[in-house]
Amino acid sequence: MDLTLDLSSIPTSPLQEINKVIVLEAESGESRRNCLQQWLNQAEDRGATTWLLNCDHNEDGPWAGLKDLLTDILPQVQAQAADLIIKHNYELTRVLPALRRTISVRYPSLTDIAAQKEQIRNYPADRAFRIIHGIIDFLTAWFERSQNSRWVIACDRYDFSGGLVRIFFAELMRRRSQQLNLTLLVAIAPEANHKDVIGKFSNQYLEHIRLNLLPSPTTNISLQEMARLAGKLEQRLENDLIEQEIHLPRLIRYLLLSNQPKLALKYQIKAAAIYNRKGFYEDALAFAQAALLQLERYCPEDTQKRWLIHSMLYTSYVALDKPLEAFEIMERAMQGTNNPDNLFQGCFMMAMLYIRELQEQDIVKAEAYLERGLAELARSNIPEDVKLFQKTFNRNGMALIRYRQGRHQEAVELCQWCYEQVNALLNPEQHLLYRSVLLFNIAQVYDFIGNHEEAIDYFTAAMAIDSNYSEYYNSRGNLYFKMDCLNDALEDYLKAIELSAPYPEVWANVGQCYRRLGKIPEAVHAYSTALDLQPNQFSVLVARAQVFDMLEQPQAALADYNAALALDANQPLVLANRAILHYEAGRYQQALNDLNQAITWAPEIADLYQNRAVAFTALEREEEAAQDLKTYLQLNSFGQ
Repeated sequence: MDLTLDLSSIPTSPLQEINKVIVLEAESGESRRNCLQQWLNQAEDRGATTWLLNCDHNEDGPWAGLKDLLTDILPQVQAQAADLIIKHNYELTRVLPALRRTISVRYPSLTDIAAQKEQIRNYPADRAFRIIHGIIDFLTAWFERSQNSRWVIACDRYDFSGGLVRIFFAELMRRRSQQLNLTLLVAIAPEANHKDVIGKFSNQYLEHIRLNLLPSPTTNISLQEMARLAGKLEQRLENDLIEQEIHLPRLIRYLLLSNQPKLALKYQIKAAAIYNRKGFYEDALAFAQAALLQLERYCPEDTQKRWLIHSMLYTSYVALDKPLEAFEIMERAMQGTNNPDNLFQGCFMMAMLYIRELQEQDIVKAEAYLERGLAELARSNIPEDVKLFQKTFNRNGMALIRYRQGRHQEAVELCQWCYEQVNALLNPEQHLLYRSVLLFNIAQVYDFIGNHEEAIDYFTAAMAIDSNYSEYYNSRGNLYFKMDCLNDALEDYLKAIELSAPYPEVWANVGQCYRRLGKIPEAVHAYSTALDLQPNQFSVLVARAQVFDMLEQPQAALADYNAALALDANQPLVLANRAILHYEAGRYQQALNDLNQAITWAPEIADLYQNRAVAFTALEREEEAAQDLKTYLQLNSFGQ
């Protein structure tokens, strides 16, 4: 069959535009792929650098498509800009696990390298987003050092892409499409759910093209052949964690298409566990949900596998801010077991939901679950030293409850007891991650009650154990900032940036620090970096508007105030600040409009009436100006 396509009827002008996402809706198969390739050939004829990627996560896992892009680019980067690989090695090794064979991550934290049985901390979901932004920064830096030709990327089977890849390409377009001279093609089936598949792209980027293409003829591969392919791949993955991380999705697919689909369950559970530990929670959730279906179909009596799957679902739901789903799955899990080894863990997880995750928190229920957990722990058959260790874990949860109850000294004493027990029970090299968490928890309590010197000591002790955990530096920096130790705060914030792929919170903190130090241009840069990573940050937009005003850049300040008020219009002081800009530019009616709205929201603030009196005067509305001045004086007198 001749699959060469005549593209004369397809508009080529979009390929000449940057900052575009062209959505091709057509039946999946070789015809569509040839269409994409010929489209890319046209772009190459105009001097573009192009890639055709397969984004099917069922074949290549969470980073399908992006893995191929980076694999193609890396040899050139290694030859011409190896320092970029060193700088971004954390992000690169997360997307391309095989790189760990040749690249050592510069700043591994204990969450990265602790033994599996010592893993007591999951990464927050935003860690994966940091990887995405780090890869975007890597590609941008490489583009600037390379030939700077236009880039065109085609993503086939985009409707089967993973959640992280969808976020990556949406953020790449938002942050760097202009800088990279980028056009993005995404190919999806006509029946694809647009909201789920392309909903993360801004509508301003999108252009749709629909083609009637013949699907590829169905190729029937025997169940036995799929089993043979699965067996061959299984041998390759045996005892090789890196190979498992790379190829588990493909092995699962082979097994599901073979005459032994039941065998996929083992690897679905393993994949969910790997992606949970990496912080790739959407993918972990997908594999755990698929594993639960396999369990129900083939071995519903296996209660231990059921507990394991439910626990992983709980972890993913919590990380993805879905506490109700986490509650439902853990409640179901606890109802399905009498095993105290499982129940004491489940009690802890339920307690954390009630004290930390659910919108309507219930301290009484949280405490009851922890007490029940101790009783289940006493019933369990695990060794006594393990029981004692698990008891410290339970009491660490109780410390959080005491903290929330305002019983701060008890919270500190519980954490200190846990730390002493761990030190007495374990060798100095064991459970370093848990020790650092206990010290960090004590520091947070001391910070909250205002005992700053003790808090600094405990933060520092936690950091001595886990010296590459970026969040510790950011937290200690916040305390230094609160204590007005601005240079110490800045040093910690910059160290947090060095240790991690980029995240907006710490850059916003750097901006605050520079502002207080009087380094206004540096503050603008830091705020701008934070907003580049996450645009819709109300407080950062307002802060940058204020420093733009200090630099006498009223148009830039006005743009930021407009953006902030678009996020939250119920902000009288921000409206008042924007009113001043309008007034200074001679836009007296707009100034008056803002002040009217500000007074509607906050009629008790005296200065708003004084400012409005000035606006009324400029508009020659003297009687109203006089009335506002009278109100201003009255409110001030009440305040005295």
